[in-house]
Amino acid sequence: MRSRLFVLLVIVAGLMGAGALLQALAAPAWQEARVRQPALRLDASVATAGQGVTLGLLGGFRALAADFTWVRVYTLWERREIAGVQHLIQLVGTLDPRPLYFWLNGARIMAHDFAAWRMQAAGGYDRLSPEERARIDREQGQLGLRHLEAAMAFHPASADLWIERASIELNRLHDPLAAAASYRRAWEQPRGPYYAARLHAELLRRAGKSREALDWLVQLHPTLPLEDHAAAATVVLGRIRELERELAVPPTQAYRAPR
Repeated sequence: MRSRLFVLLVIVAGLMGAGALLQALAAPAWQEARVRQPALRLDASVATAGQGVTLGLLGGFRALAADFTWVRVYTLWERREIAGVQHLIQLVGTLDPRPLYFWLNGARIMAHDFAAWRMQAAGGYDRLSPEERARIDREQGQLGLRHLEAAMAFHPASADLWIERASIELNRLHDPLAAAASYRRAWEQPRGPYYAARLHAELLRRAGKSREALDWLVQLHPTLPLEDHAAAATVVLGRIRELERELAVPPTQAYRAPR
């Protein structure tokens, strides 16, 4: 009985110590996030996290610290505190780079939410010139892409990260060819979704590269399992026929689908 009580006391003491450590880690960032921007800075304990000092102290509690910090991200997100949200998103990735959820949502916030907030603060979308909107889109899109690039160092075979990259390239950078390339990279990953391969061709077509789109789909179609609904082999064949008509491909040169 005494041994069990001793073990219980050790566990409780450990949890209390971890809680105090988490507060010590998070409090400086949260306090600084309240200060007027752009004076927000993370204190030395957070700065050394990237060097492994604080992370080494956290040990097995890094995931808990990341979860704890992510909750705070949403508190600042509701206040639209761009500098604070950005710093905490980056801190979460340092604390625990394993969950894709943090990386994907962090990139979305940086690229899409930040862009909308900045335009709103500047008077609204309609009051900005096309050049001003393009500049904000470009700056926030590039920020989101840098965050995804950091994520890829930990998740090099993630199709989800390439799909998110394509979304930012298409909707923030307005670059369909870059997005097409990213969708292709998503498809090439071990668990790449079929729709990424179809979107690669569709964006090539939108960018005026219908011949490249047709060649891609002709190469893709024979590899699609007919019994898998997600593969959408019938849809792909229909798009091949549309492109053949658009490009005036002679019947003798048309794609012959395998039976």
